[in-house]
Amino acid sequence: MAFDIPASVRPVRDAVHAFMTERVEPAEPVLRRGGGEAADLVAGLQREAKAEGLWALGHPKELGGGGLPFLDYVYVNEVQGRSEFGQLALGTYTLQDSLMLHRHAGAEQRERFLEPLVRAEINPSFAMTEPGISGSDPTQLTTTATLEDGEWVIRGRKWFTTFANRAAYTTVMCRTEPEGTSPYLSFSMILVPTDTPGYTIVRDTPVLGLDGGHCEVLYDEVRVPEGNLLGPRGHGFVIAQERLGPGRIFHCMRFLGQAQRAFDLMCARLHERTAFGEPLYKKQLLQQHVFDSYAEIQSARLLTLQAAHKIDSGEQGLGAEARVEIGVVKVVAARMLNNVVDRAVQVHGAEGLTDDTPLGHMYRHARAGRIFDGPDEVHVTTTARRILKEYGKGGNWEFALR
Repeated sequence: MAFDIPASVRPVRDAVHAFMTERVEPAEPVLRRGGGEAADLVAGLQREAKAEGLWALGHPKELGGGGLPFLDYVYVNEVQGRSEFGQLALGTYTLQDSLMLHRHAGAEQRERFLEPLVRAEINPSFAMTEPGISGSDPTQLTTTATLEDGEWVIRGRKWFTTFANRAAYTTVMCRTEPEGTSPYLSFSMILVPTDTPGYTIVRDTPVLGLDGGHCEVLYDEVRVPEGNLLGPRGHGFVIAQERLGPGRIFHCMRFLGQAQRAFDLMCARLHERTAFGEPLYKKQLLQQHVFDSYAEIQSARLLTLQAAHKIDSGEQGLGAEARVEIGVVKVVAARMLNNVVDRAVQVHGAEGLTDDTPLGHMYRHARAGRIFDGPDEVHVTTTARRILKEYGKGGNWEFALR
């Protein structure tokens, strides 16, 4: 079929799958505890990935990456996503930031941040969301940056700046243009080193009981050079859309990797456990869990791959011609993952609620996936509006031709 894994991709995908199942997944208990032992373990995994040619596979070759084409990397991302630590171990956690710098950063910023980023010598962070402001309407953002004597002076507060507590810099979305400017051309992205005076980490905001490095950061008269502007002034939202379109496809493929793992655990459990005189797999109610999970995983997978193909073939590139498809898969894949992990927890009973399986962590990350990168409701609304707009113009949405 059209979405079979290409033969050219299969060897590297198989190698990544083996790396994940044999080395990353068994290391998860230590990695989740954090501390020095976890840091040493991550460094060791990264060295092994580099030695085996599995490092930074989605990054362009000219940046020191593996140079996999977009669609090839989509298939690899599916197995890399089996563990929350896959991106970190294989050097792809920085991909969206690296590509953003590659397209828009000046020479000085490329040298300072981009090259060490791909080598995993430093970590990035990205600041858009603000406390007290609806994240689904970013035109309300209040953090400002004013140009004073050749420096940007940033004032405001951000949160959910993931890994700001271990990052070398943060890309900050700020209002830079005067009142009356189009709201979608009023914001810019500015690179802020995290050791800049006035940059203060207020707290690591726990998410469903997990301390995941989602930091709240105060910007108190933070001053950086004018050259730290990323891309054209006022084009922050344009750059954000470049970042988010393909990024959502990568997220959805990782959701599928998590769902595959949960599905495997669920089906294995149904064969291992006996209740009321027979194996669980003979219980019709539990067979329903398998059927529903299969249908949802396969539907989400095909929708995601179809969106990826449309991005790859679009003349404008970067998802500009696949916004309906991207909006749909973001919602469908996140809901699918919640449902599949929930069923796997149910099949495991009380054990599924403990940390004796990875399902508890997967469950909490899955729930967050319906909010991060835009809540379901926003994607549902914008997608429906785009489809209805075609009918309003006298056209239609013929699926066979889309």
